[in-house]
Amino acid sequence: MVEAIPTRSRASRRRWRAVVPVVLRWALPVLWVLWASLAWWAEPRESTEAQLDRDLAAGQVVAFQRSSGWADDGAYWGSRPRPQYATNGGMLAWTVPNGQIRYAFVDPPASASYPGEPDLSANAGLDGRLAAVAGPWRVGGDLAHRIAGTAGLLAGVLTVLWLGRLIAGAPPLVGTRWFWFWVGLLPFGVGVLAWSYRELWRPPPVPVPGRGSGWRGFGWLILAAVGISLLVSVARIVVGTTVVPG
Repeated sequence: MVEAIPTRSRASRRRWRAVVPVVLRWALPVLWVLWASLAWWAEPRESTEAQLDRDLAAGQVVAFQRSSGWADDGAYWGSRPRPQYATNGGMLAWTVPNGQIRYAFVDPPASASYPGEPDLSANAGLDGRLAAVAGPWRVGGDLAHRIAGTAGLLAGVLTVLWLGRLIAGAPPLVGTRWFWFWVGLLPFGVGVLAWSYRELWRPPPVPVPGRGSGWRGFGWLILAAVGISLLVSVARIVVGTTVVPG
């Protein structure tokens, strides 16, 4: 009886080590597809002031904010852009009932000539029309923010699972842990997908001679990030911001 307990414990640990890679093999791609779908839908899409007028006329503006541009933590691929609030900013961001975020560059509201007089400029009127029918920009306050928040949560779970396996799991076979750490920082979670494919779906039978080092992974991060950015920019020009938002 005394020896059966550690034996059973070792068998349980072996089963756990065998189950975790199988679960991650399917969980990571599924989580990535869910994240990509939600992130694509909630990604801010550049629009025009004319479209804003049409949305206003149709009662389609849910929330809005005047801002000076977008703030984004570019070091983390799962971060979500947010408008930088500015009273006299030259950009208006708004959400619509289907959960999408739109923005347009407009002239800042002109200041009144005399203190106390109402501002009758066109852009001041635009802000007034927005305030009359839409609410202020609150994170989590409408469908667009809930979708974006869910996408951020999925990205966080995906990152934690990947890092946990990378740090605490068996040593990688194709590259070192530092190699995959740097590659995993690629935009849109491409590096996490690459790790999942090479280390979980198509692993080599034995460690690859001269496995990728941390420096090689850092080089791949720079080169691939530039290539992905160029590819996205070209696709946005070719098919438009409706299909490739940003």
